[in-house]
Amino acid sequence: MNSTVRARGFAALMAGAVVVAGTVLAPTGASAAEKVVLSKGHTDAVDVHYEGGALSLKVHDDTVSPSVTRDPADVTFQALPESAMAVPNDPRFAFLGPAGSQVWLLPMTQDPDLLWPGWNTTTLDSGVFEGDKVRLSLVDVQGPGNVTLFTQDSFGGPIIKFRSDDGLPDAIDVPVHTHAHSNWAFSALGNYTLKFQADATLTNGTTVSTGPVDYSFVVGALSGGGPEVSLSISGMAEDEYQPNDTVTLNAVQTPQTELNHYHWFSRCPGADDWTIIAGEAGASYSFTATRELNACEYVVKLYDDDHAVTATSEPVTLWVAFPPEPGTSQTITASIDETQGSLVISVDPDDRAVVLPPAQLAAGGDRWESTGELRPVTVTDTRAGQPGWSASGQIPADFTGPNGATFSAGYLGWTPRVLAQGSGQGVVAGPEVTPYVVGTGGGLGNSAVLGTAPGGAGRGTAQLGAGLRLSVPTETAAGTYTATLTLTAI
Repeated sequence: MNSTVRARGFAALMAGAVVVAGTVLAPTGASAAEKVVLSKGHTDAVDVHYEGGALSLKVHDDTVSPSVTRDPADVTFQALPESAMAVPNDPRFAFLGPAGSQVWLLPMTQDPDLLWPGWNTTTLDSGVFEGDKVRLSLVDVQGPGNVTLFTQDSFGGPIIKFRSDDGLPDAIDVPVHTHAHSNWAFSALGNYTLKFQADATLTNGTTVSTGPVDYSFVVGALSGGGPEVSLSISGMAEDEYQPNDTVTLNAVQTPQTELNHYHWFSRCPGADDWTIIAGEAGASYSFTATRELNACEYVVKLYDDDHAVTATSEPVTLWVAFPPEPGTSQTITASIDETQGSLVISVDPDDRAVVLPPAQLAAGGDRWESTGELRPVTVTDTRAGQPGWSASGQIPADFTGPNGATFSAGYLGWTPRVLAQGSGQGVVAGPEVTPYVVGTGGGLGNSAVLGTAPGGAGRGTAQLGAGLRLSVPTETAAGTYTATLTLTAI
């Protein structure tokens, strides 16, 4: 075994990620049934759900776009060989093994070259469970080595959450609306099965449990050199297209790899061979439907760096309707009632959660700071009178964290901006709001303007965003904190 020891340590890791929720926390995407290997990117590995009176554990896979919810039985989590590192010469980390020995670690701060797994209760509603919490347990580990999950305090010291070598089960209480990450340390290469379980007591006293749920991990290289990649095509309508409609086909890899070199091929009725489509080498192919293309088939192939075919999709077939015959067409007239209209502010129901990166110590050493992006906010004004509008946001309650810890919503500020607006609109971004400073105020604990449109120039649809900046005192307790941003338009 000649794994690469990564030049990284624990000093830069912070105790937890700060979570800012939009008006409600984002639901996970549609379920996916295919078997996948997750080796890079963000995933809520232990994703707690409560539906129909039943508690369950899922995997929220953020490595694909849009994200999907998977059954743990369909997922293998991989700690790549590059996750290997030496145990630091620090007695606080002796639980990992002798100083200088090797462990494979998936860190609690994101590394784009490694998997970033965490646990998540953001889909759980308040007021359902006693204490607004669930108990998450690691009940068993099977594998060639030890497994330890730990976070770190503000001074880099370890806080052990689950540890397999000193007796299981281990359990922690996790508040609802929590999204958290930790370090996942494995002491040996090979295949592991981790059994997680979630338990809770409903407010009526009824207990609910997921029972033990198996999670599969591979530490090091996969047997056989890597997962087999399957390729499919999405975007083809099952029904007929009309002539001159735009057709957009997308190549979908499972699992997603770093390969991005494609070729598209077509075969129309009467042809025996597939013909390459010149100039199309990306994951998406768009063209105009014509009657001449009716019943044509399309496939896409994925190539590796040596230009060898790695995967080929199954064919999809295009169906194009006949154009209307002269004398049989109809004219359809639509109208919009000028007396109707409304002002609506909204966010994408599948894109409502903001997860700020783990806070880092400011240059002056006196604050923990993190920056991120507000998810897009849409303002639609269909009022005939065009009176103009103002959109604003406020976090009316403190951020809440573990064991009742809180900090003021005023410690979060923003820099609004206009992402898009309709022709003829005059939308203007609101002023910057800095995080709270003693003596000067600030922050989103008070209502702040996100954007405005003057009278006569507001009708249409505009999209607003904002850069977010969190700045909290260094004495803030370590942990994961959440708050809810309320958006209004008048």
